[in-house]
Amino acid sequence: MRIAIYSNPTGGSVKVTKQLKSSLAAANFILDNDRPDVVITVGGDGTLLSAFHHYRHQLNHVRFVGIHTGHLGFYTDWRDFEVEELVDSLKQDTGQKVDYPLVDVDITYVDGNVKHFIALNESTVKKAVNTLVCDIYIKGKLFERFRGDGLCISTPTGSTGYNKSIGGAVVDPSLVGIQLGEIASINNRVFRTLGSPIIVGKDQYLDLVLRTNDRLIVGCDQMQAHDLDNPKEVRKIHYQISQSHISFASYRHTNFWQRVDESFIGGLK
Repeated sequence: MRIAIYSNPTGGSVKVTKQLKSSLAAANFILDNDRPDVVITVGGDGTLLSAFHHYRHQLNHVRFVGIHTGHLGFYTDWRDFEVEELVDSLKQDTGQKVDYPLVDVDITYVDGNVKHFIALNESTVKKAVNTLVCDIYIKGKLFERFRGDGLCISTPTGSTGYNKSIGGAVVDPSLVGIQLGEIASINNRVFRTLGSPIIVGKDQYLDLVLRTNDRLIVGCDQMQAHDLDNPKEVRKIHYQISQSHISFASYRHTNFWQRVDESFIGGLK
């Protein structure tokens, strides 16, 4: 088995990475950062998101494992003091995994060119200045004209991130679909939007047709940002559940709702 280690540069993570490398070498695992079978991240959810985008072109054969060196994360199942237990689990590996959905982001230009992105948590469309105006289509049918600061399109697992902070619903990952959340929409007697998040199923898709001339920023997982300096050049921004997915090696995988409880409620029983 070929293993890559993807770590953040903080002191605690560096210490764990050193121990992990030593234990993996002693167990005769191959360290390979180019073509790994398993990617072990050391840090937190931000580190795992960064690793996901680094290995996004290898998702069909890579599985991820997260070691968190701070607070409990939504994608990290192991603590920093459990390195030896993780290595023991790797020795017993049979390819077991759990998959989570991703969202495809395609920016189609009027000249036919398409720029493709993929997100594990969410994609956002925001104005650099002034107000974002765009028409929202659901599976080809016009739904509404949005005016406001921006829009957030999230996956079920990403529903606990930025989506939740703008009033979106927390969605069970077994319900595959995408959620559209409004960021500070304008609602008055002249301009109206639904004013609440919507969730569409995996067989649906969203298209955003821009009605603005000012600069926009399209982001993915707060890791990638693409500037649209001239929105007139864009025909649409297309969102749908990806045929690709992220796989986690499920030696021990914390229940999603347990994570929600521990992260936001405090584990009250």
